Amino acid sequence: MSPKQHRGEVTSDRLLDAALRLYTESGEQGVTVTAVTRTSGVSLGSLYHHFGSLDGLLTALTERWTGRLMGQLVTALIATEGARAGIRAVVEAYFAFVRDHPGAALLLHSPYADERMMPRARETMEAQTPAVSAFAAWAQPHIASGELAPLPQPVLESLVLGPVVAVARRHVAGIRDLDLEEAARVLPDRIWRSISAGGE
Repeated sequence: MSPKQHRGEVTSDRLLDAALRLYTESGEQGVTVTAVTRTSGVSLGSLYHHFGSLDGLLTALTERWTGRLMGQLVTALIATEGARAGIRAVVEAYFAFVRDHPGAALLLHSPYADERMMPRARETMEAQTPAVSAFAAWAQPHIASGELAPLPQPVLESLVLGPVVAVARRHVAGIRDLDLEEAARVLPDRIWRSISAGGE
């Protein structure tokens, strides 16, 4: 990497870090051009050079943390043996991410992320192809062995992550009627019943 490229990466990181800090403190309305440049110490021209617009910065921030979350889930998944253990690992890894990165979790489960990322769903899926492929590669042997039900891949992913995402949304919204640790104990077995070949 050339010195110029390194400087560019450092500048991008400062802008992204500042945007996340502001979003965590004040929500989307707190992420203004003035606030980002003041917090990051980066010039307005550099913000537009690297991201094109404030919306481009927020999109890049969402994509960055989506990629990190997916990477954490894949790492947890491939480190396990057995399908049931894999499901538990994914649930625990997801909730660990929510606990360890509250600002990023708030962003990823926000109306902002839904509004801005859904129109770009195809691009988002393509960006997540390595993680999706890793999940498919993990699932196929377990389907072939009779552990997992032979469900279409999108259905399988939805049954695994749907309940986890729902709990995470409640948590980041401040609805604390279900503790993450309790959910991590309960959900894996319930999810397993919905995707195992025997339903048990």
